[in-house]
Amino acid sequence: MLHQLLDWLKSLHHPETFSQWLGTGGVFLITAIIFAETGLLFGFFLPGDSLLITSGVLANPTNPHYVMGLSIWTLQICLTVAAIVGDQVGYFLGFKTGDLVYHRPDGVFFKKKHLERAHDFYVKYGVAAIIACRFVPILRTFVPFIAGVAKMPYKKYIAWDCLGGTLWITSMIWIGYFLGQTELANRLDKVVVIVVCVSVLPMVAGGLRTWFKSRLTKGSI
Repeated sequence: MLHQLLDWLKSLHHPETFSQWLGTGGVFLITAIIFAETGLLFGFFLPGDSLLITSGVLANPTNPHYVMGLSIWTLQICLTVAAIVGDQVGYFLGFKTGDLVYHRPDGVFFKKKHLERAHDFYVKYGVAAIIACRFVPILRTFVPFIAGVAKMPYKKYIAWDCLGGTLWITSMIWIGYFLGQTELANRLDKVVVIVVCVSVLPMVAGGLRTWFKSRLTKGSI
């Protein structure tokens, strides 16, 4: 099951596969994936940054894998709406069911450690976390939920969230669009790997910092 899922995610970024999906209404599939990753807790494993960049690459008419009729502006509108609406779902899930979710046991698609990490991130950065989390996998799924649990004033939340969602979608798809007219477009698999590595750096750095602090604390006792 897991192996098949990984194969599917890998094939998702292949230019030929991706262009076929886009050519048969795949823009709706991409929209659904962005919505699920931002709004549903089990969607944390779905691709975000890499999917957006791939979409932008294949929306460039100068790219050999360009999907006829696909507009970068269509992607811009659909995906921005999906990202913002998804976060509203996450916020209200946290607002209404936060206590219940916090006390449920870990499962295949739910790990309490993700909530705890998102909570620490939210506490540390406050409202700025609503924007910053957009660019960090897993956190962008759970921080809206934590904002709801913390009962962040909705007027403040929606303003920061709309800004963060727009910045995230716009930056990723337009980076892809401009890459689509360079030689890097023919090495999309390498670009995706770089994007994934860069996007998880903040989480890796945070984990290492926590580990070193725990080691220093143990060493001082």
